[in-house]
Amino acid sequence: MQNNQIINGDAAAVLKTIEEGSVDLVITDPPYLVNYKDRQGRSLQNDNNLGGVLPVFEPMARAMKQSSYAICFSGWSALPQFTQAWEAAGLKIVSEIVWSKKYTSRRGFTQYRHESAYVLAKGNPAKPARPMSSVQGWVYSGNKRHPTEKAVEILAPLVRCFSKPGDLVCDPFSGSDSTSVAAVLNGRDYLGIELEKAHCETARARLTEARRYRAEQATQYQKVAA
Repeated sequence: MQNNQIINGDAAAVLKTIEEGSVDLVITDPPYLVNYKDRQGRSLQNDNNLGGVLPVFEPMARAMKQSSYAICFSGWSALPQFTQAWEAAGLKIVSEIVWSKKYTSRRGFTQYRHESAYVLAKGNPAKPARPMSSVQGWVYSGNKRHPTEKAVEILAPLVRCFSKPGDLVCDPFSGSDSTSVAAVLNGRDYLGIELEKAHCETARARLTEARRYRAEQATQYQKVAA
């Protein structure tokens, strides 16, 4: 399968067509299985459907290189189900990253002021040369393009920490695809998979702009270096 594209389709089905062991890094933000709706009433497909999310992890792990990482965002309420699915796919949790917010995103028994992602390992990948802090500051994306859009600024450090230039970064729940934008801006290849066609179109437009910006930066560097 060709790199540097956004594919509109079911993640599990698409991942099964990808060459085994071809993905260097996965960064993904799947539905948390909480039937989420934002302030505008927008929702996510499969956010109340275990069968639309958990079966993705096995073909995802198959597509990953033998010694590689996946960074998966997750809410706490479905963490037992996610953990079981990750372990069944041959992925082990090796670390957690928490982003601290300066505002309350939701109220329940406590005020929710953070987001979490889990660092998953396939095989025994080398530890990062410069490990990032397990506590990061949150950057709000504004959610203009997608109800749960992650800011490129929080994903770019993950790309730099857990991959190297030229690597293939895959997001099987890509949404408006901040992951691929972060990959392009840091000299990596990308592969995004998204179920909703409208989000794919948004992502492709963003990637066009990201590639243009990357090319302009390279041109400016060449002029300075000449």
